[in-house]
Amino acid sequence: MRRPRARLLLASLAALALALGFHAPAAGQPACAPTPPDALGPFYEPNAPERTSTGRGLVVAGTVRSASGCAPIPGARVEWWSANSRGEYDQAHRATQAADTEGRYRYETDSPGRYPGRPPHLHARVSAPGHRPLVTQLYPRPGQTALSFDFVLVRD
Repeated sequence: MRRPRARLLLASLAALALALGFHAPAAGQPACAPTPPDALGPFYEPNAPERTSTGRGLVVAGTVRSASGCAPIPGARVEWWSANSRGEYDQAHRATQAADTEGRYRYETDSPGRYPGRPPHLHARVSAPGHRPLVTQLYPRPGQTALSFDFVLVRD
């Protein structure tokens, strides 16, 4: 009885793999959905210090990719800013970093503070040559200590 189940499982997996192969994006279409943009907001300041940590408690990590082909973007620039635990924006919670040679980034910070009218959030501005800059916001859940997020940029 185990053998027929194993064969059925293998056949089902093979059929699924075959079906998924037929749903690959057509040539010229994005392989990754672009990250939806968000408002820059009033608290962005350019030229934040180069660093990968502005606190402890929340690690955000992922890859910067191009929507065209879903390829990683080495050296993409990621700028971060967020409110402190009192809900105030300060220099201590601003950072700029470059993605590594495989487009990966890792940023550690304090859990963002809440201020009236907004849930806790992190702002990010991501840029890379040949791509449109992206401004977006990430919303960690209360108590969340790790957040995985890929930024997907659109080519110019």
